[in-house]
Amino acid sequence: MDIATFIGLISGTVLLLWAIMGKSDIGAFIDTGSFAIVLGGATSAALISFPIKNLLGLAKVLKHCFFSKPQNPTELIADMVKYAEVARREGILALENVTGEIKDPFLVSGVQMAVDGTDPDLIENIMMNDLETIESRHAEGKALFENVGRFAPAFGMIGTLIGLVIMLQNMDDPSAIGPAMAVALLTTLYGAVLANLVALPLADKLGLRSRQELLLKMIIIKGVMSIQSGDNPRVVEQKLKTFLPYRMRSSDEAESKAA
Repeated sequence: MDIATFIGLISGTVLLLWAIMGKSDIGAFIDTGSFAIVLGGATSAALISFPIKNLLGLAKVLKHCFFSKPQNPTELIADMVKYAEVARREGILALENVTGEIKDPFLVSGVQMAVDGTDPDLIENIMMNDLETIESRHAEGKALFENVGRFAPAFGMIGTLIGLVIMLQNMDDPSAIGPAMAVALLTTLYGAVLANLVALPLADKLGLRSRQELLLKMIIIKGVMSIQSGDNPRVVEQKLKTFLPYRMRSSDEAESKAA
């Protein structure tokens, strides 16, 4: 579970409620028509922009924001080094015995191709194509939330204009102008909140999750290729640790690079 996402949404909502309730009645900020214009308009724009299957898979995309826990890259590197030690000690065919304990299907596929003696260039091409497919799928999920974040404020403004037109058509009662103006402005408020507290931050979180997963997949590709070529486990470790920032590498490696 990603606690930061929950904390951000809850704290942002509480802050808005505190600002409203400290100066006014919360009921004055609730208007179902304004909310329907913003949410319905943004959803309609998303339906126009994307295939319906993208919206039907929204719950699965949201799960990556709230409940996804990417593997620690140092742990993955340790696993790859362990597999390199098995291949070095018992031969690469021995890796077939460890595929049952591997949970990542991407890694299983790479190890299995290496065990089967597939040409190294073909292994790398297949895995890189798979990586590009994953990246494209992630980009679609992120783009969906960016789409909502882009159109929600626009529909908020449209709702405000609709409210102003209705207000101007009923100028006979000056006392009603103020309340009517307040309701008209609510759609702009709803659009700004939906975009800047929900849609765009979630899009950024999806982008972060995508970068984390793609890094893990790239480590797997380089690890499988290194194991397939028969590299020493220590060399495999050194190769894969180049994907990590210096603070995450072992102290002895950092010292040797500094020297």
